[in-house]
Amino acid sequence: MKRILFALTFIVVPMFAAEQIKDFGRDRLNNSPRHGEWLDIKSGDRTIKAFVVYPERKDKAPAVIVVSEIFGLTDWVRSLCDELAEDGVIAIAPDLHGGQKYEDLDAARKATSELSKDQVKTDLDATADYALTKIPSCNGTLAVCGFCWGGGVTFAYANENPKLKAAYSFYGTAPDTADKVKNIACPVYGFYAENDERVNATIPKAEELMKAAGKKYEPVIYKGAGHGFMRSGEPNNPAVREGDKKARDEAWARWKTLLKQLP
Repeated sequence: MKRILFALTFIVVPMFAAEQIKDFGRDRLNNSPRHGEWLDIKSGDRTIKAFVVYPERKDKAPAVIVVSEIFGLTDWVRSLCDELAEDGVIAIAPDLHGGQKYEDLDAARKATSELSKDQVKTDLDATADYALTKIPSCNGTLAVCGFCWGGGVTFAYANENPKLKAAYSFYGTAPDTADKVKNIACPVYGFYAENDERVNATIPKAEELMKAAGKKYEPVIYKGAGHGFMRSGEPNNPAVREGDKKARDEAWARWKTLLKQLP
């Protein structure tokens, strides 16, 4: 009987193991020739951390706020900041999760769901003000990008900050009411995966609302890709997926062209 119980226990336990999303990106950060640093930013009564990477260029550059996924300010997000800086912009990623990073998917979902929208907006406003007023190499142009949860935050923030010159929303849910788009003053560029109907189902309504409000919204759906393709298609990702890698390459090519259009 003891042997049978032991066998049952051995079989059942792994079924309840938490789903893990492994972080990566440290190698790129360690080998980058660009300057990256941590900043302290005053946000209301709090002080938050932000990670910034500067491009190698002789003139001033636009700044792009980077809004993370639900996993927090991971090495992958910071490595993406470095990749953005490689393309000529100042990339600044505020730590909206208060120093916490997650590889346990359920813990990431729980922590992110507990972030208040007001706090997130306050932190993004503080980051925007810092970029525009306290980074001397910024040329006064500001944009925002975000991924998954951060993609939804990006679209929402475009409606809240009239100083933005562009918003790049990666596979984040889109607005569903007119009041959530009426104040948008910049073009919104969407990057979506074919195999992600949960998110894609929100695109048609957003297109309708943005068109009715006279706003520019350009969503592109990448064939063969799944949700999170910018991470899962990363060549350095130990679990890289081929369809996502192709989508990531196509998305980066488009994004680089759009970044060059920033004033």
